[in-house]
Amino acid sequence: MSLSLIGRSIKASPTLRINEKAAIMRQKGDPVVHLGGGEPKARTPIEAATAAAALLDAGEVRYTPAEGTPEMKAAIIRYTEEFYGRRVAPENVMASSGAKQAIMVALQAILNPQEEVVFPAPYWVSYPEMVKLCQGVPVPAPPEDGTFQPRIEDIEQRVGSYTKAVIVNSPNNPSGAVYSEQFIADVVEFCEKRGLWLIMDDIYHRLVFRGNTWRSAWDYAKRVDENSKIIIINGVSKAYAMTGFRIGWAIGNRKLIEVMSNIQSHQTSGPSVLLQKAAIAALKGPQTSVEALRMTLENNRDYMLQELRGFDGVHVEEPGGTFYCFADFSNYDPDSTRLAERLLDRVMVATVPGVEFGREGYLRLSYCGSIKDIKQGIERMKWLLDPNAPNELFIGERKLVRQPA
Repeated sequence: MSLSLIGRSIKASPTLRINEKAAIMRQKGDPVVHLGGGEPKARTPIEAATAAAALLDAGEVRYTPAEGTPEMKAAIIRYTEEFYGRRVAPENVMASSGAKQAIMVALQAILNPQEEVVFPAPYWVSYPEMVKLCQGVPVPAPPEDGTFQPRIEDIEQRVGSYTKAVIVNSPNNPSGAVYSEQFIADVVEFCEKRGLWLIMDDIYHRLVFRGNTWRSAWDYAKRVDENSKIIIINGVSKAYAMTGFRIGWAIGNRKLIEVMSNIQSHQTSGPSVLLQKAAIAALKGPQTSVEALRMTLENNRDYMLQELRGFDGVHVEEPGGTFYCFADFSNYDPDSTRLAERLLDRVMVATVPGVEFGREGYLRLSYCGSIKDIKQGIERMKWLLDPNAPNELFIGERKLVRQPA
């Protein structure tokens, strides 16, 4: 079969693949604990559900403009003014079918074949594949000191004549790190000086915990006119627990947004009017659900850290935001894929191997479920990996006994 070089080079999303395998196991009746998920379990804001239901009742579910409805753009403009302190024009805004599509379309609008995109590591699993889909070259930039906090030197030494853009995701998936204000200021100055595009993936910006401060790239930008190469990406998926609604957006200079809208018009037309109505209601409605989710996640994070630190061989840094811990399990198995498969097959705990995020030996563990999920999941992991754990484990009605070494 003759398939394209690009098609053959793209891997399936590991997070979606694990979700699928865990779902199949659950359908068979297996008591799987899912610590690999990337979506909050909180309920969708009632205002969003009501707005979508009202439009369904009216029966007026039609096409929308490729860049989003005027009402959707107005809600994004209002949100941007409130949380970024900047007023943008409708021509600077494009709504998409999720923040992922907004990033993808931005890359298609700016990249030529073989141009490079640099991003700190660990990184979201889709960044390298999205760049490759544009015939570009992904260039991970792991911090030299081995932490999750990049410095501008980590970026600078990987930028060359083919570099076109830098992607920054803070708070970061998978590490939960909130990048320092110094790094954000430095990367903005560096990109402006070198004429590079800077894509800020801010999807977790409201899920930041005590003692941490998120800052917008715009806070440090010297160039704020229509020649600015800063692209802001955001959406309703994470903070509003609306992952299935698939509404995100991009904000950039007018020419960029015009080109992005043209591309999107041939890909998916405009985002669903039904889902835009729901997103508008969430953005304009009471924001209490966001703070409630943030507080729940902070409590869950603290509990997961406490449980993980009960392992003798696990190293974990405290996440400053998101709903992920990125823990070093290399003392138990340096091959994170093998370890994740073993955990799922032996004790029915779903995790995501760190190698997919550019850091081998680690596992990404999500605490966006319940305390019960975290307790059961970590208990099962300890039984399998930690020789100091109790010798017996019950999974449902099954009793497992560890065999002598």
